[in-house]
Amino acid sequence: ASGMDARGRDADLLARAGAGDERALARVITVVEEGDERGDELLRELRPRTGRAAVVGITGSPGSGKSTLTDALVAHWRGEGKTVGVVAVDPSSPFTGGAILGDRIRMTRWHADAGVFIRSLATRGHLGGLSAATLRVAAVLDAFGYDVVVIETVGVGQSEVDVAEAADTTVVVLTPGAGDAVQAFKAGIMEVGDVFCVNKADLPGADRVQREVRSALDLKPVAPGEWRAPIVTTVASSGEGVAGLAKRVADHREHLAARGLLEGARRRRVRAEVMAL
Repeated sequence: ASGMDARGRDADLLARAGAGDERALARVITVVEEGDERGDELLRELRPRTGRAAVVGITGSPGSGKSTLTDALVAHWRGEGKTVGVVAVDPSSPFTGGAILGDRIRMTRWHADAGVFIRSLATRGHLGGLSAATLRVAAVLDAFGYDVVVIETVGVGQSEVDVAEAADTTVVVLTPGAGDAVQAFKAGIMEVGDVFCVNKADLPGADRVQREVRSALDLKPVAPGEWRAPIVTTVASSGEGVAGLAKRVADHREHLAARGLLEGARRRRVRAEVMAL
């Protein structure tokens, strides 16, 4: 009987979350993130509803302004009437083992907006690895009908490559003067970027970063009809160039759709989740 009770409670929880109750959605995410049997069951219920969201990975080294850029993109998408879910993967806090809430604090202006849901996850010892929890949470946000789901990762090597596996479109954020381009070449991240963004483009050296990235991309031949990764410049703090970046992300999704590749991206996401588990 208690099993039935629990199932009934969970069905009620899903119904409330589906009706737009943010606290119920937060509770569903907590259960799914914990990854026990109950979480598996909830996710199984939700899985058939997934596959509609545009999943965008935003990655780059710490200090590249990813959070400010994500915030500016959220504002742009909201202006277009889209709903947005953000999963921010924070380094584990040494004090609580929970997430350092930097992203949450920066994005508090969305607190009262029902069309935006932001969740910070701790990497919980998966240093640099995109934990299975992140992909599960992204799946939940997709199932509950968010138009865009953003996965923003901590910039530690392997996680960038992992996020690219999980996202439909991966935006690699670089900044002038941080040796970012060189780091990106080393980490193999050039392979996975669909759109390259030189942020803080008002700083000296932005042109040079653009040139370095372009030369690196030119080394890899692009077959006719394949996607050629564009490089855009932004100043996220003022919003400059953000609309252009959003356009490139949309263009990439259209390219995937036109070539029938979206289903493959979805399968890749589930596969990445299983591998992470």
